[in-house]
Parts: sequence; C-alpha cells; structure tokens
Amino acid sequence: MKNRAQRQLAIRKIIGSKAVHSQEELLTDLHNQGFALTQATLSRDLKTLEVARVPDGKNGYRYQIQEGVHTAPRMGGTNFLADGFRDIRFSGNLAVIRTRPGYASSIAAVLDGADPYEILGTIAGDDTILLVMREGITPRNFTSRLIGIMPKLKEKMTWE
Repeated sequence: MKNRAQRQLAIRKIIGSKAVHSQEELLTDLHNQGFALTQATLSRDLKTLEVARVPDGKNGYRYQIQEGVHTAPRMGGTNFLADGFRDIRFSGNLAVIRTRPGYASSIAAVLDGADPYEILGTIAGDDTILLVMREGITPRNFTSRLIGIMPKLKEKMTWE
C-alpha cells in the first residue's frame, strides 16, 4: 500500500501537470495510479497541501497548490546565497547541505521561509544544514524542489 507522503506527492504532480476541476476527477486519477483512498481522505490531503479552487475561465474552477503563499520574496536575494552552497548528501529522510562558512543560517532561513511541503524542518550551523524530509520524498524530488526555491543551485547540483 502506498503511504501518505507518496499520495500527497502524486496529488501535487497531478494538479501541477493538468487542470483538475473536481475532487472526483482527482480521485479517479489517484485510483488509476494505484492509490486506495476515500473522498474524505482526499479532502484532508487537499487541506494539508493548501490546495485552493481558483477560477478557470469558462471551465468554472480548478485546483491549484498555493505555493507562493509562504514563499520568501524573490527579489534576487535568494540566488546570491547559492554561491555559498557546496554540496548535499542524503541518508533516509535526512539531507545535509554543506555550505561555505557563514552561509548555512541564511540558506536555511530561505528554505524555512519558502515552507516547501518536502521539508519538515531545518537545523543550521555555520557551514552545515540538517534537513528532515517527509517520508517518501526521493533525493531527486527534493533537489528539484531546492532548485525551484533557489534556481541558481541547478548549476551546482551533481546527479549521481
């Protein structure tokens, strides 16, 4: 059986890839991907993920994940921090980001301010950040999300 984190990640992917107009439509897509859940469980997931219904022109409403609500301002300030990024390593649902001295707390503050679904919390020192990821989040999903928050990291990431 697939777990909650996998299900919620699938919900994010479905809503992010196409216009979903009803819970029934989303429930069908999830069932087709092998998830066994009820409409009540889906409603709770939508609330947890902060999914909103927004106008969709002639088609009524569609679901949208409210990513920008908690996101830190992007006035170019987050990208300079990528210069301090050295590398990232994973172990289970933990990630360790190594930075140049003095950058860790600022990078952690940007990540905390963005409030991404994938991160449960961060602890920062001078040159190291410990991140606790939600269960079921893969390193590739996580690094893609980091790049979404700090696009300049893309040129610094190495894929194994």
